[in-house]
Amino acid sequence: MPEPVEIARTIAELASDALATNITVLDIGKISVIADVFVVCSVDNPRQLRAVQEDVTEGLQEQGIRPIRVEGTPDTGWVLLDYGDVVVHLFTDDQRQFYRLEDVWSEAPTLLVIQ
Repeated sequence: MPEPVEIARTIAELASDALATNITVLDIGKISVIADVFVVCSVDNPRQLRAVQEDVTEGLQEQGIRPIRVEGTPDTGWVLLDYGDVVVHLFTDDQRQFYRLEDVWSEAPTLLVIQ
């Protein structure tokens, strides 16, 4: 099984290829027991959110990595993919601005940003 940071980088690449934007990978391992890494991505609309979710999920399944659980739906503007040590947050821009995860986790080092 790849390391959490490797999985997060793969997720960021898959999301970028699916046209997600403002992709940020945060190292939360030293400040939280929730996970080691957060991947936060923005999309333009619920349809694109669904496409990014499918591309990330399918891309990782090809490597034998499956989510433990999935929360939310594209229609709500926020989908969470829980891969254990790596948690992926897919947001529409409005929801991302509302929840401001980067502000909430501002102590976490940023490992990667893809605009």
